Amino acid sequence: MDAPRAQADPAFRADVLAGLAAPIPAIPARWLYDRRGSELFEKITELPEYYPTRTERALLERHCADVARIAGKGDAVIEFGSGSSTKTPILLRAVAPAAYVPIDISGDFLRDAAAALQADFPGLPIHPVEGDFTKPIALPDAVAGLSKLGFFPGSTIGNLVPRTAVDLLRAMKATLGSGAYLLIGMDRLKDVDVLARAYDDAAGVTAEFNLNLLHRINAELNGTIPAEAFRHRAIWNDKASRIEMHLEALRDVEFTIEGQPFAFKAGETIHTENSHKYGLRDSRLLLRAAGWGVTEEWTDEADQFALILAVAEPPRFAP
Repeated sequence: MDAPRAQADPAFRADVLAGLAAPIPAIPARWLYDRRGSELFEKITELPEYYPTRTERALLERHCADVARIAGKGDAVIEFGSGSSTKTPILLRAVAPAAYVPIDISGDFLRDAAAALQADFPGLPIHPVEGDFTKPIALPDAVAGLSKLGFFPGSTIGNLVPRTAVDLLRAMKATLGSGAYLLIGMDRLKDVDVLARAYDDAAGVTAEFNLNLLHRINAELNGTIPAEAFRHRAIWNDKASRIEMHLEALRDVEFTIEGQPFAFKAGETIHTENSHKYGLRDSRLLLRAAGWGVTEEWTDEADQFALILAVAEPPRFAP
């Protein structure tokens, strides 16, 4: 049974109604992350098939001292899409920031994570900001005069199609300011079987995470979606260099959302997430298109994942 109806975000309502009515039905991936979705994603990061988290964590433990050497200490660390902030302590211990600003769209999850982190760093000023970091964010006045180090781990940039990823990186630059640094994780191209297992795990946690979106729609938007009539699918799209997550109808279904009717034939899908994979030149071109210059780049021995430190370059009048 779905939970009692919660207060609906107007942007969530607009995206769901427009997305399901589109010629190719799709809902932006950010709406997967309500409280329950955020909790499930944290479980995904602990799965044996899900290599990105443990690989990136090892890179952070190995190279955050290098980040501190290059970017300096005492900055304000601004984390975009902070989630549970499980990797954040590795960076904070290395750079000894003057303040930490976690930004996340899931307010309750954000505040719980910030409180837990505050217990580990009692002397660190922490200023949680609930918001959509895909747009420029007004940072707290307390960090206005500090140099900024942005933190965007987890290869979350891969959830966005390239043009939107460039827009996001430009928004981050606008938030942090010229001269700021950005430490970003990007997943590399690799064997398709490895990718398939990472996004369709044997325990079914990723499936539950994907299907939770339907329960959220029912709870917040007065939906009547029969969630049991859909299944999770992870598909490799070679032309777009990405894993796609879909919700596939197992039978013909009809339902309503906010009174608006929808119908899906068996086999039709709702596209819920992308996870783009980048080669060396791809990642650098993406950053440069948004005004970020790569300062340093580190990868694991198998070249599965990259940790990149970039700097926000000043605008240029000419080439």
